[in-house]
Formats: sequence, C-alpha cells, structure tokens
Amino acid sequence: MELKSDIDLYNYQSGAIDKIFQRFESCPSDYRLLYQLPTGGGKTIIFSEIVRKYIKLKKKKVVVLTHRIELCNQTSKVLNDFNVKNKVINSKASLDDQHNYSCFVAMVETLNNRLHDGKLDISDVGLLIIDEAHYNSFTKLFKFFSKSFLLGVTATPLSSNINLPMSDNYEELIVGESISELIKNKFLAKANLYSYNVGLTGLVVGANGDYTVKSSEELYTNNDMLSKLLLAYEERCHNKKTLIFNNGISTSLIVYDTFKRAGYEIKHLDNTATKKQRHEILKWFKNTENAILTSVSILTTGFDEPSVKCIIINRATKSLTLYYQMIGRGSRIIKNKNSFELIDLGNNFYRFGEWGSEINWQKIFKNPMNYLDSIISDEEIEGRFRYEMPDELKKMFSNSKCLDFNVEETYVNCIKRGDSSKKVLEKAIDHHSLICIENSDDEFDALILVKELGDHINYIIKRYSKCISKSTNNFLDWLTEDYKKRLRTNIRYNFEKIKNKK
Repeated sequence: MELKSDIDLYNYQSGAIDKIFQRFESCPSDYRLLYQLPTGGGKTIIFSEIVRKYIKLKKKKVVVLTHRIELCNQTSKVLNDFNVKNKVINSKASLDDQHNYSCFVAMVETLNNRLHDGKLDISDVGLLIIDEAHYNSFTKLFKFFSKSFLLGVTATPLSSNINLPMSDNYEELIVGESISELIKNKFLAKANLYSYNVGLTGLVVGANGDYTVKSSEELYTNNDMLSKLLLAYEERCHNKKTLIFNNGISTSLIVYDTFKRAGYEIKHLDNTATKKQRHEILKWFKNTENAILTSVSILTTGFDEPSVKCIIINRATKSLTLYYQMIGRGSRIIKNKNSFELIDLGNNFYRFGEWGSEINWQKIFKNPMNYLDSIISDEEIEGRFRYEMPDELKKMFSNSKCLDFNVEETYVNCIKRGDSSKKVLEKAIDHHSLICIENSDDEFDALILVKELGDHINYIIKRYSKCISKSTNNFLDWLTEDYKKRLRTNIRYNFEKIKNKK
C-alpha cells in the first residue's frame, strides 16, 4: 500500500515523530510509551502521520482509541487527510470488510464489545494509539493488545484517577514543546489573564476528588457570583466571542437567563442536547461574531473553534487536566488573533499556576501524589487575598476619603486595649455605615449601597474569623447575615446625625 501525505509538519512535530520512531526501533514490540503535548499543539496531526508512516514501514495494522464519538469522527477525518484509509468501528459498523483496512478508529466501550464478541481480528495490530490517554477507561482494553506497542497521547500526563497513576501503565514519557515555546513561536495564542477572587471554603470535594456539582451550584447561582460574572464579562470580554464553563446544568441555565436579561446574545449547551441541537448551537456560535456560549463539560474536548476570543472559567476545579482543557479552547491562533482573554472565577490560577507557566511533567508522571499534595488549599489561597474595590464600585463611593478597613490591625489594637474581639466588627460596621451615608442623598439610597458591599463584607468576615480561629460554614453564614442586619440598623439610626454634621 503506497501511503503519501501532502501535509507539512512543523519542526517540533517532525522532531516528536522522529523520537517516537526511535522507540519503535529500539524498544520491545510491547513497549508502552506516553507522549505529552499541549492542547492546540497538534497531537492528532502527529499521531496521524505516525499511523501513515508506521503502516508503510512496518506493514502492520493500527488501532486508534478515543473516548468520545466526536473525537472518533474528527480523528478519522484527519487520518483521511493523511491518505490513511481507516474504518470507524461504531455499534452499527459492519466488519465484513475489515480485511480492506489497516487502521481502525474506535471508542472504548464499542471496541470492548466487539473484542468480546470476537468479530474484530486484531492479530496483526502492531500499534495501539490512545488519544486523551489520561482517562482510565482505556486500561480495560490493554489485555487484548499485550503484544502491541502502546502509544498514549495527552496534554496532561496526570491520571483522571489518583489511585491509578499513569506510570503504572506506561514505561516512559516523552515531553513535547511547552506552552510558552508554542506561544513564543506563534503556534498558540497568548492568554491575557484576569482573576477575580472568590470565596470557595464552602465548596465540598466529592469522591472523584473534585468539587461537587451541588456545592458548586449553591455558590455560583447566588446573586453576588452572578453579578461578578456579568461584571467580569463587561469589563474584559464585551463584544467578544465568549465561552463560559460551569460546573452544573442549573448554573449554566441561570447564567443564560442572567445574560439574556442583560440583553446579550447567548445560548446554553450541555450533554442532554440532541445531536441536531448541538450542531445548530455550535453553527450559530461559529457564525455569530459576539456570541456567548455557556456550557457544562461537553466542550472541554473534541471541540475546536479558533474564533473564540474569551474564556471564562465560572467554576473551581481540582483537576489540572480540566483546567488546561478549558483554557485550550481559546488558545487556537488564527489570522487577526494572537491573544485571548482568560477570566478565572474559581481561584484556579492560584491553585495550578498561570496558564503557560513551566510545569515539570516528568516529575508529575513519576510522582503524581507529590504534585497533588503540593497544591495549596482553598483556605491558604483565600488567606492571601487582599480585597480591592473594583473601579466601577469606587465611583459609587467617590465622596469618601477612605474605603479600606484593616481587620488584622483593628483586632490587634482591640486586644491590646482589653476590648472584646466583637469590637472589630462594630468598627467595621461603623466604617461601612459611614461610606454608605456619605455617598447617598437619602436613607433609602444608603441601604441600596449595602448590597454593593457584599464582597467587601464577606472579605471582612473571613479575615475576622481567622483572627478568632473560628470558621465553620454555619458560623460564617450567621455572622455575615448578622453583620448586614446590624449595618442596615446602624444606617437608619445614624443617617441624619452624619448628614447634619456635613
């Protein structure tokens, strides 16, 4: 079979292929190799050329495994572009003509069923390629390919299951070009990073090691977070094609309603959409210049829309892989797009580092638990926060000379004087009452301003709770509500006094 390719490869792609073929020659035929390359670097291009070249040189068959049907079809199309005649094995595919193909593309479960029913002949398969190899669903098939060379490819060589490290299934990791190098050489767009501090200590971590949907939805559907999301969009992404990632369908639907009421072009997409609905929504998103698409999970892999100019991570995650997958949806470079806006509303930048910062993938591959143990906790992250009032909010309080309140300093001074620690909150309430009254014409306006201080109040309550070493969720919730109630009472009682002094 004469296999030719007219597709030009970049130098780093050709270099990766050369390294992998060196392993084909020097390692045992059942060797297990893992290759890492950032999202947008062209992993599918690389392994498609490997398939083409392998079939030509080794005269053996190749199987490519994916975990989603969209990736199956996309992979098959790229292989066709490389003139590799391939067959997608789905539940409806006939295998009567399998002898006509040297390459098969399949999803895990479908292939598992076909192998168990004995209808697919894999006796001459020399190479098994696993796309998105960090997913553990693939390992159940390894026993069928015990004599084949295994090549896993992933952007993040960190297992989706902390109890099943990738080093248990792969003998070596080859690390490809870094994100910073790909940006420097104009292969990926640069991210303009913006982080809005969010209190996450109320979130619950589930059995899978990530934050539960239930606790995330309780946080991200409250009015303060929805206002923060809308503000972030208007400050950084206005009139730019924007993709919003959420943790939970209810959150995404409420985000949709919030933006719709604000007059923006937006649609919602989750995994309950039909194939036709998904196609129509993605077509609309592609063709609408200032479109906003709010989604849940479904667009983290197998989705490529280079015209995206803004990514908003409207969730927190403890998954390094998911963090990189979400950001990767905006990193594709096209004409007139060398950068994209990246908004973090889950403190993910603090947890994993900024996208594009150097990561030692070899260390993570060999000692994943050491890496996971080194990730700082939400309590540590929030302990470093310093509240800074947004510019738009400062304008509402422009009549006040001082908008800051130092909780720690006030606490130390109170303790030195022998006062109760409760005096700290009394002074904070007096401060907030004063700036609300100074910037209002009447009592009603001052009470409205209390709502605008939600983030600052939350910050003060958390700093105070650390000072007194008491920070259960129930205590913080009660303290916050009590603070706001006392603040409103303070304004009603002192409004005329303060205005008369002026």
